[in-house]
Amino acid sequence: MKFQILHEIKGRMRIHVAQKKMNDEQADTLQYYLEHCEVVTEAKVYERTQDVVICYSADRAGMIRILQQFAYQNVSVPQSALELSGRQTNREYQEKLTQKVLMRYINKVILPYPVRCTITAFKSLKYIKKALQSVWNREIEVALLDGVAIGVSVLRGDMNTAGSVMFLLDIGETLEEWTHKKSVDDLARSMSLNITKVWMETGDTEVLVDANTVKAGDYVIIHMGNVIPFDGIVIRGTGMVNQSSLTGESVPVEKKENGYVYAGTVLEEGELVVQVKEVNGSTKYEKIVAMIEETEKLKSGMESRAEHLADRLVPYTLLGTGLTYLITRNTTKALSVLMVDFSCALKLSMSITVLAAIREANRHHITVKGGKFLERMAEADTILFDKTGTLTKAQPVVSQVISFNGEKPDELLRIAACLEEHFPHSMAKAVVNAAKEKCLIHEENHSKVEYIVAHGISSRIDGKKVVIGSYHFVFEDEQCKIPQGKEELFANLPKDCSQLYLAMEGMLIAVICILDPIREEAEEVITLLREAGFTKLVMMTGDSERTAAAVAEKIGVDEYYSEVLPEDKAAFVDKEQALGRKVIMIGDGVNDSPALSAADVGIAISDGAQIAREAADITVEADNLYELVALRAISRNLVHRIHKNYGQIVGINSGLILLGVLGVIQPTTSALLHNTSTLMISMRGMQGWKTDTPGCGHKGE
Repeated sequence: MKFQILHEIKGRMRIHVAQKKMNDEQADTLQYYLEHCEVVTEAKVYERTQDVVICYSADRAGMIRILQQFAYQNVSVPQSALELSGRQTNREYQEKLTQKVLMRYINKVILPYPVRCTITAFKSLKYIKKALQSVWNREIEVALLDGVAIGVSVLRGDMNTAGSVMFLLDIGETLEEWTHKKSVDDLARSMSLNITKVWMETGDTEVLVDANTVKAGDYVIIHMGNVIPFDGIVIRGTGMVNQSSLTGESVPVEKKENGYVYAGTVLEEGELVVQVKEVNGSTKYEKIVAMIEETEKLKSGMESRAEHLADRLVPYTLLGTGLTYLITRNTTKALSVLMVDFSCALKLSMSITVLAAIREANRHHITVKGGKFLERMAEADTILFDKTGTLTKAQPVVSQVISFNGEKPDELLRIAACLEEHFPHSMAKAVVNAAKEKCLIHEENHSKVEYIVAHGISSRIDGKKVVIGSYHFVFEDEQCKIPQGKEELFANLPKDCSQLYLAMEGMLIAVICILDPIREEAEEVITLLREAGFTKLVMMTGDSERTAAAVAEKIGVDEYYSEVLPEDKAAFVDKEQALGRKVIMIGDGVNDSPALSAADVGIAISDGAQIAREAADITVEADNLYELVALRAISRNLVHRIHKNYGQIVGINSGLILLGVLGVIQPTTSALLHNTSTLMISMRGMQGWKTDTPGCGHKGE
């Protein structure tokens, strides 16, 4: 690619791409290429000017080489990334707003006054019709105020006022629609499926393949705890599928042979072999968009209260208009009251502010599934952390494999990886990654793999039963034994590691020692969250008391609990809520999903299990915990901004009404100032918030 460097400082440059014109697909391709370069931390492509802003961590020469190597034809971009980029939506609304403003002023200059009056009268019919429908339905709403104000102005022959009011209402509706669609699209894209690998059945074996290579008619295997990647028909197996993301059903639905399953739903129990019917991910995206737009549960309490208050204020505005006319007998003064109302400002500014907050969170790599969760985040006083993959790094490492049967450690690691690769958990990934690093290729020679949540895995290899998992699972549930003469070796296992126990035919054959390093930022984040108003920070883990105590002491949580089961986490949430506390649960594994669902706000770390992400209300996609502090700041700023909006709306509109009644300003001026102030407050609500938190970055320039 040929380009010119327009401006640069250390770690950041703005370039101009040397080509005649850049279309949306090319811009999205370049954006995708840059975002998937390891050294690029942020990138923004401006297709209109063909400029690109890049933040990078490599040296300058390395970044230039990366740009020079780029070619559109050499980059394979998923179709969903092109379809759902949102670039076309932004351009459409920008052009729509520009066209409305230009047409408004061109008409004023070119068209004769009588023609403009005719056009204004014709346009007013839409608003008058809505007002009449409101009366017919016995609903005194904002539409009635707009219709009466415009209708009275038309009847009085004050076409300038009627035209100005309709123009400002039209601009306001377009801005709200744009912000709403942009926020919903951003949210839906983040929630849409991001499945890159699936297990496909080929003959008698399972093969891990790229999701993009799967075609309609292929057989895919869905293990417990995984998201179903495609629409399809169940060929074999029985399972309980959580369809709440699509249907709202709180209870999992049984799926068996010939049953139909949908992409994006979660297999909570069992295992299914599914014949793929639909491989296009856009169907799931469209369902998510519909869910976001239609469900009222996503609105914050403050937003809903603002809308209800807006409708309740309409009769008082009409009453004020009537009283002003009766007292002053002055139609102009009465219209000044009618032109100014609190309701449209409340409705418009509140909804835009909430949606903008969700979008701001998305810029910080945080997906929020509804405004009410931000409100709860602002009010919460207790945080419950899962340890593994949350307070510790999402990629623990195998430090040692200790043999208990004389086999070489690499052979035992090979067996463990063969089992663990089927299930999404950070410790399982550590085993699989360790085997890959040693190039330990294994045959799929085991039978069906059964996953027992929060315990371990059971299967058979060459006819022999093999289990791998926690001490509780291997030694208490499965009654496995330590080989004779190996008791001392077992007693002296490293104390600074977590252990996975591998047993075959009831006898321990290996202990896999796993180091799960604490995140560098964990201790500081705990301090920052405490300073942000959280009064109780708790850690829970399935690890031993020794491991849990060491981590808790280092990061500084208030309480910790070790060797807990999934139901223990959910029970803790219920207990705290019964005491009147508002609880946030943060986790990443299959075993965290009950607590994520029970908490006031469930936050999933996106690198964790897909079922946890589906059950959670908020997903953090960043690779550090500082974004939790940013989320708290965004939620509190949202509450502060909404309260500030209330004050400004009441103050400004009360002042305008008073000035109109006193005859200081005319209805035209009153309407202009009212709508302008409404738009200004709403546009300010579209702006992001500063979150000066260590490590918090966001996309964009």
